[in-house]
Amino acid sequence: MGLMTGDQYKASLDDGRATFFEGERVDDLPGHPILGIAVDRVADGYDWLAGQAVDGVSPVMGVPTSVEELRSKVEVVHHAGMMAHVTYTSLMTLATAAGRIADVAPAYVERIQAFVDDATARDLRITQCITDAKGDRSRPPAKQDDPDAYLHVVDRTADGVVLRGAKLHITGASLGHELLTIPTKSMKTGEEEYSIACVVPVNAPGVKIVNTTYAPRGHDPRDFPISGADHYPEGFVLFDDVFVPNGRIFLDGETTLAGTFAHCLGLWERLGGLAAMADGADLLVGFAQLVAEANGLAGEGHIREKISEMIIHATVIRACLEAALSHAEAGVFGAVFPSELYTNAGKYTGAANYNLMLRHLHDISGGAVVTAPSMSDLENDETGGLLRKYMGTRRGVDGEYRTRLFHAIRDFSADAYGGWSQVTNIQAGGGLYAQRIVTRKHYDLEGAKRSALRLAGIAETDAP
Repeated sequence: MGLMTGDQYKASLDDGRATFFEGERVDDLPGHPILGIAVDRVADGYDWLAGQAVDGVSPVMGVPTSVEELRSKVEVVHHAGMMAHVTYTSLMTLATAAGRIADVAPAYVERIQAFVDDATARDLRITQCITDAKGDRSRPPAKQDDPDAYLHVVDRTADGVVLRGAKLHITGASLGHELLTIPTKSMKTGEEEYSIACVVPVNAPGVKIVNTTYAPRGHDPRDFPISGADHYPEGFVLFDDVFVPNGRIFLDGETTLAGTFAHCLGLWERLGGLAAMADGADLLVGFAQLVAEANGLAGEGHIREKISEMIIHATVIRACLEAALSHAEAGVFGAVFPSELYTNAGKYTGAANYNLMLRHLHDISGGAVVTAPSMSDLENDETGGLLRKYMGTRRGVDGEYRTRLFHAIRDFSADAYGGWSQVTNIQAGGGLYAQRIVTRKHYDLEGAKRSALRLAGIAETDAP
């Protein structure tokens, strides 16, 4: 019990888990040439968080009870890395859901609290499994040709249930200890077997995780200054008749509550995404200004206009994050959670406009973003001197500096990691449509109508 060190975390992964990468089973995650780099990052996060602990408890754990505490936790978790983020998001999803189901399902709340206490005591890492394979998207779960298209209960005993199905796009699934498995959406009568929420150990019999990654395959890490040192695998999690004991089940057949867990996860996942977008938007501005200066075009009117638009975008995203935290609301059990309105509006704005900001960056940068020579080419005796000469622009802007800048921009925005970012900015926490729905739900539309009627001089009673 107690805080785990980085070395203890690495040792904890040797638990018989069935995890695969590029067609082969991986029995030594820390020693794997690609996945091992991600393991090192998680281990570093453990060691860093130990220095931030309060009374022997990691700051990743614990429910915030004030706006100040919420703000502090968001900053710490964001700094601590991906696995700290998904763990905190998982715990806050459970805490928020517990508050919303407390009146109608108190027995599940007791199980949730018992799991949270255990995860806190053992300093575990938890990932969320929400998105199903889904099959034919036009059909509900119970009307699929293959009933396994959505995770569901296939057998029951007095001690628990057996699950079958798959969960997709699970960041870091192979790097954690527990899988928080919840319905992907609201369910209806007849979909009771799909209304299942629980936690499953990563090494549970029948769990198989197939990993993909945006990690670079280039031999020279200097050509990938961002993703080369900081990348995480995405897991395709297979539940091949997995037994879950009753004490780990938080929902079982209550269709009216199935959407609660997904909605709670969406809130916290979008808050984390909004925080990442705020920092990412500032980085886009920084890269755009640096490359404009290196190219000698920082004073050009159209360049300044593009960067100004990028600055406004970054400022609006940061303002939405600040508003989401400043307007945090207290819920059941004294927990504080971010404003649904500003969280969703900010996440939507950041995702919907991200590609335009990339277009500005690439337009400002030029084609060398994807054609700049490698760092090893600059060191070649025959070509290096000439490459430095022609990659330079003027005194004070040498070819190596400008080449390194292009590599960073490519890695950040126009290579495997950049493609991953483009997709996940939209899809993480639910697509754009989901954020539109929640924003509309929490916006004071009736208040806006009343204001418009007053300005028009029309009595509310006269409005149809």
